[in-house]
Amino acid sequence: MPVSQMVLIVLAGVGAGAINSLVGSGTLITFPTLVTLGFAPLTATISNAIGLVAGGISGTWAYRRELRGQWERLRWQIPGSVLGAMLGAYLLLHLPESVFNRVVPALLVGALVLVVVGPKIQAIAQRRAEESGRSMTGLSRGRMVALSLGTFGVAVYGGYFSAAQGILLIGVMGVLLPESMQRMNAAKVLLVLLVNVVAALAYIGTAFDRISWAAAGLIAVGSLIGGYLGGHYGRRLSPNALRAVILVVGLIGLYRLLTV
Repeated sequence: MPVSQMVLIVLAGVGAGAINSLVGSGTLITFPTLVTLGFAPLTATISNAIGLVAGGISGTWAYRRELRGQWERLRWQIPGSVLGAMLGAYLLLHLPESVFNRVVPALLVGALVLVVVGPKIQAIAQRRAEESGRSMTGLSRGRMVALSLGTFGVAVYGGYFSAAQGILLIGVMGVLLPESMQRMNAAKVLLVLLVNVVAALAYIGTAFDRISWAAAGLIAVGSLIGGYLGGHYGRRLSPNALRAVILVVGLIGLYRLLTV
């Protein structure tokens, strides 16, 4: 592999790791980069998922403070992410890529809409709760079930293609959780990391010959750096600024999905 291509892949990994910590659509940088350099789409998808695990680790470490106090809820979301990722990885290896690619743009649009209207829905729910004398500090059984199912659904998608799964997850949590954007983003980084780990293990076990370890390694180096930088600076953003970043990157990702 020429040095210029190696540098390009590392830089794409840095950008993907940073964006994954901030938003969650870094694959929309690395996947098109690998395809443009001549990698087969399936090889690009699998190698990219393996490489981005490193960025998820550094991003989760950067957000470790915001994860405190969320484990009571995450213990329900984590199994959903793991099981969903297993199903998504299975679908990637057994279904035509065109099946999910048809619905990816619609899912992304829906997620962006949820990011925009989520605070308004939460405000309405908060007001109704106060009027009825209830509290929004905890989650009802119905909300927890909906959150677990939503997490599972996003993980299925993430295990299959991974692009924009963070935006989808933020959209789901933004509607259902009485949490700040930064705390939801921290949970998102951890859950996406778990999806990528499960998917990567599945790919290694069943499609070892389709992996480009050179590409995966270069992306890992870049995303490790980018994940920490994105988490470190992202946690300083205000909720509105973080929401704006999600919308901008999401719209760019939608354009890339429709044109790649």
